[in-house]
Amino acid sequence: MNAADRWRAALEAWAIPEEILASAPESPWIHPPVLFEVPTTIESSPSHDRAREAMPVGGTVLDVGCGGGIAAFALTPPAARVIGVDHQVEMLSMFRANAIARGVAVETIEGFWPAVAPRTALADVVTAHHVVYNVADIVPFLAALDRHARQRVVLELPNHHPLASLTAAWRHFWALERPTAPTPTDLLAVLDQMGIDAASTAFEGPMRTETDLDQAAHFTRIRLCLPASREPEVRAFLESNPTPGTRSLTTIWWDHSGS
Repeated sequence: MNAADRWRAALEAWAIPEEILASAPESPWIHPPVLFEVPTTIESSPSHDRAREAMPVGGTVLDVGCGGGIAAFALTPPAARVIGVDHQVEMLSMFRANAIARGVAVETIEGFWPAVAPRTALADVVTAHHVVYNVADIVPFLAALDRHARQRVVLELPNHHPLASLTAAWRHFWALERPTAPTPTDLLAVLDQMGIDAASTAFEGPMRTETDLDQAAHFTRIRLCLPASREPEVRAFLESNPTPGTRSLTTIWWDHSGS
């Protein structure tokens, strides 16, 4: 099994068992809004630094899976134009509003990457933060990022799948063990298989999560496929098992391969 096949198999192992999914009163595939809020001041990070050093003054950033646009707006300035790609219209609306508020030229493209790549313009720097764990067919995704970058591609991902934070909760409520792969090392192996010479930096970053315990219990209960009647139990579990304030992340970047 090659690196790309191992990546796909590792992601497929995260599927929720059918018998649990069938009992869910609501879809567990939700994204709490706090994950996409863009602060007024975006703190520096290895991801932003690696992107900024490759960005010319007045350049363009393409943000794939943009959400509210933290990865893009960390680069304005020196970037003067942002392109946001997302499959959720509400995320693109947020991205556009954030660009207008900052006086930055903006274009948004609705759809899934790399399906929308043929109608997406090239950019000096291409970013994709917290997206790759949603992509089983990873090689076409990465190749399209590379083709669209005049200078550099910068990825950011947690060292473990974002749903790994619920591992203890799945064990508690369902006696279900969750996987531990894939990891940034697995992604680097895919890039190496593709002939892309990528570098990486590990760092600690803030955990973006709900600060309101009731709201956190609501979202967590839905993600765990539990009925509304179990929400007080989920709240009690979260109170006894608080979310850490930081998490381990990795920046992966490479300069455009020219292929």
